[in-house]
Amino acid sequence: MSKIKSILRKSTNPVPTAVISTIKNTISAGIDSAVKSNTPVNTAANASVNTPMEQTRWNGWGNVNINKKVSLHGAKLIKSHIGKTKKLSSVSLQKVLKKVPKSRLPAAITDLDMVSIDSEDRLRHARGQSFPDWIAMHGGDFEVFPDGVAHPQSTADVETLLQLASEHDLIVIPFGGGTSVAGHINPQKGSRPVLTVAMSKMNQLIDLDNESQIATFGAGTQGPAVEAQLGEHGYRLGHYPQSWELSTLGGWIAARSSGQQSLGYGRIEQMFAGGTLVTPQGVLNIADIPASSAGPDLREMMMGTEGRAGIFTTVKMRVQSQPEEELFKVAFLPNWAAGKAVLKQAVQSNIRLSMLRLSNAVETDAHLHLGTTPSQFLAISTYLTARGLSSDKVMLTYGVSGDKAQNKLALTQFKKLLKQHGSVTGKLTDIMGNIWAHGRFKFPYLRGTLWEKGIMVDTFETATNWINIDEQMAQMQDAVKTSLADEGEEVMAFTHISHVYKQGASLYTTYFFRAAKDHAATLKRWQKIKHAASVSLANGTATISHQHGVGRDHAPYLGAEKGALGLQVTHDMLKSLDPEQRMNPGVLLED
Repeated sequence: MSKIKSILRKSTNPVPTAVISTIKNTISAGIDSAVKSNTPVNTAANASVNTPMEQTRWNGWGNVNINKKVSLHGAKLIKSHIGKTKKLSSVSLQKVLKKVPKSRLPAAITDLDMVSIDSEDRLRHARGQSFPDWIAMHGGDFEVFPDGVAHPQSTADVETLLQLASEHDLIVIPFGGGTSVAGHINPQKGSRPVLTVAMSKMNQLIDLDNESQIATFGAGTQGPAVEAQLGEHGYRLGHYPQSWELSTLGGWIAARSSGQQSLGYGRIEQMFAGGTLVTPQGVLNIADIPASSAGPDLREMMMGTEGRAGIFTTVKMRVQSQPEEELFKVAFLPNWAAGKAVLKQAVQSNIRLSMLRLSNAVETDAHLHLGTTPSQFLAISTYLTARGLSSDKVMLTYGVSGDKAQNKLALTQFKKLLKQHGSVTGKLTDIMGNIWAHGRFKFPYLRGTLWEKGIMVDTFETATNWINIDEQMAQMQDAVKTSLADEGEEVMAFTHISHVYKQGASLYTTYFFRAAKDHAATLKRWQKIKHAASVSLANGTATISHQHGVGRDHAPYLGAEKGALGLQVTHDMLKSLDPEQRMNPGVLLED
């Protein structure tokens, strides 16, 4: 603290003693919070079973008992960009339940104990978490509901369901945690009845091969249940997407998910060793062999098929021992160029970090507003200004996970790199690391809080080579910021890098805009923004999605990345397993 006091008193603009006192108290509070939060971050929802659906919001994100407040200075910042807002109305659950029609499923299906035609069960499995889903849930216009929801408990159950689906000409939609933000699980209008297959009862650790470090799970196991069950045996998977609280192993594999600590633990591709996929043509058993040169890799081929090839029932995952120590820290750098250079050099020189995340200047400002208390905001902002950082400053969040000796070496190497690029680090900046670590799975709840204020928020993401990063980010942000110009509306947008590779990195853009006069008009605003955003990615040098998958929302833009022949190859492969095209049609590929 004495060093911080000295810096503040020597700054160009002298800092009042009262502010220095606030900074001191903020540091103490931040350290106390870290000490009190001495449980591993991944046990935040410490449960060995899935969260029951009745404990989740029917028209929003997450557990009904959890909320995330938005600070007054945070809301004020957003409104300074987009203008005064007005809240949209929200219909009641009872009103929507009256719209659920009679099921079209035949008795051969409804007579099964595992199949429900309960109205609320069907409603809760009709939508995911995309922006159109939120509009439908709050406006009450769901359009289509599944005709029933199956709750299998075994591979044999899923085989029975797909056989009956073939006999009675049903559409089948696999359902994991219902967290899709790209329209993966929405039933469509049509003459064929729709059966949604919810995997939530297949949620247990089935087998653990300690020698090979392979854990076999039911594919419907949610993130917290995965880690809680592995933790009892001293292991960790380490896959932490922001949807971790509710998303499932099968969903991660089907959509080629990426977790927040992918730098250390790998993407889902590195974790998925094999498993069982039930297809309309039979059961495909994917062997959990370490490596093979025996032709095309079925494991890779089936990942990312988004329910079009079949349903994963059991999955074999590569796990590792629980780390001795896990730390998350924050550094601030003068500008985006300095921050990007640090990330690229760190990953290309193999510094053993578990996470790197770089927020651009606008996002940095937003995080300082949205993620802090007024006293924390004053303390950190004052300190950074005193250290010579301007409004161009960027925030770099980083983590280490492993034994203490490995972490010490990695931090020493990384701090040397940070220093070379003019970073500001220390106990005060690390408070932001502590805030991030212990709120990392609560950020999706902010969407509901902002909705209540008439502030609409959504995201999109991509990945590209390092040489394209700056131009791609500029195109993404410009596209969404100007997309509502014809209405005279402003869109606030900011971007971060959240996954890094030697070749390149991901870009993740968040944008805010005002609700329109009603739900339909607000959806039209989003559609303009989404199209502009997707066109900015469909350029042949970036992916339409790095971690959210394709679903229905991104399918029209997939050709720019895959090409006509690539789309045909994908179509033919999927049709070979589902010749009647009853598995999630219209998802991944436009039918």
